[in-house]
Amino acid sequence: MLNIDLRGKKAFIAGIGDDKGFGWAIAKALHQAGATILVGTWTPMVSIFTTALASGKFDLSRRHSDGTMLEFAAIYPLDATFDTMDDVPSEVRENKRYKDVVGYTVSEVSERLAREHGTIDILVHSLANGPEVQKPLLETSRKGYLAAISASSYSFVSLLAHCAPHMPRGGAALNLTYIASEHVIPGYGGGMSSAKAALESDTRTLAFEAGTRYGVRVNSISAGPYGSRAAKAIGFIDKMIDYSAKNAPLQRQIEAEEVGNAAAFLASGLASAITGEVLHVDCGLHAMGVSLDSPSFTKAS
Repeated sequence: MLNIDLRGKKAFIAGIGDDKGFGWAIAKALHQAGATILVGTWTPMVSIFTTALASGKFDLSRRHSDGTMLEFAAIYPLDATFDTMDDVPSEVRENKRYKDVVGYTVSEVSERLAREHGTIDILVHSLANGPEVQKPLLETSRKGYLAAISASSYSFVSLLAHCAPHMPRGGAALNLTYIASEHVIPGYGGGMSSAKAALESDTRTLAFEAGTRYGVRVNSISAGPYGSRAAKAIGFIDKMIDYSAKNAPLQRQIEAEEVGNAAAFLASGLASAITGEVLHVDCGLHAMGVSLDSPSFTKAS
């Protein structure tokens, strides 16, 4: 019987701020497979997240099927839109949510990971933000578009560039994308579709560069619509979930656990020859060329 065995591996997951999203599900799957879990949480949310964790708010979600609990070996403040402190504007440095926090840029977090944990075997990018996501692309400002690219795609390039030198050969890096990179999803605006397309293109290029230079595999998971806290900011996620359940080949919505399991596979030795891949975990929705609930198919003949 094949088992996913990540015992002795250390995984850094950037982008966990609660127990509702894919980042949490991936952490849970990797931990259940034996990995040590290190977390990067958006700087303004660190205190909220750690307080909720300590209070037991997430205890039910932390529980594995065998009764053991998901544990985090360390939680680091991280704002992946900044590579160094020189990139942080003064108004951000002085913001009440940042001014008492140190070491939250990508370079600082990666250096701390190397100093405190040596090597990182698995890097997971579960970050995305588009401040104008509810605006059509034609109404998106340059500032909003570039912000979406910076937070949602370049942040992965930066994290891998800083972490890969501290990853062993055979290490694995993963990111999360969405089908709006391939097809038009009305309402998924603000440059986010562009950011996801860039992320997938970067995945292929980084698979070559990180593979030849460090022996690190780089893959992407294109997950179906899911009602995470971040997804709710889009404003129409419930409609997308309903659409997927009616039109995907499996005719149901995905579970976060399924994305976590796919990530555990891609991070494991079972996927040792897989890199530069975009793996769809969406009940097959990406394969459909037409919608089954279209009036063209449902109207009486």
